[in-house]
Amino acid sequence: MIGLILAITVFNLLLFIFKVKLPKQHIAHIWMFTAAFQATFDFYVDIKYQGYWYFSKSVDWASLPTYLVLVQPVNVLFLNFYPFQACKRKKIKYVLCWEVALLSYELITLLPAPWGYFHYGWWNIYYSALINPLLLYILVTYYKHFIK
Repeated sequence: MIGLILAITVFNLLLFIFKVKLPKQHIAHIWMFTAAFQATFDFYVDIKYQGYWYFSKSVDWASLPTYLVLVQPVNVLFLNFYPFQACKRKKIKYVLCWEVALLSYELITLLPAPWGYFHYGWWNIYYSALINPLLLYILVTYYKHFIK
């Protein structure tokens, strides 16, 4: 639980430390989209198929902050600095840098309690490496077509 509280604090502080150029309405959209999308994705991979889970394999209150305040500031920061006007090569480099950061963070969350809170079932880091760019692409596409 210490790791989760620390991560939530750091990610949300980073959101306030960096100058966020996005309007508040955009941030609210990103926040809600992320919560809904993550809950839907995790409903299947986490709860139905037990690919991974937070804290325990069942639905529990302790994992609620992971859905409400953990990933959202990261997505806002990702979109805030995303090079929308840049060439495709620069966008790919940007996503690859974030991919390294996301995978590194995921490995940290696998530490034993109280620092770690994420557990693998049949899921592994390679699935995350494959799915993260797709999830970031969905986030950028949603932002470009429904918010911006």
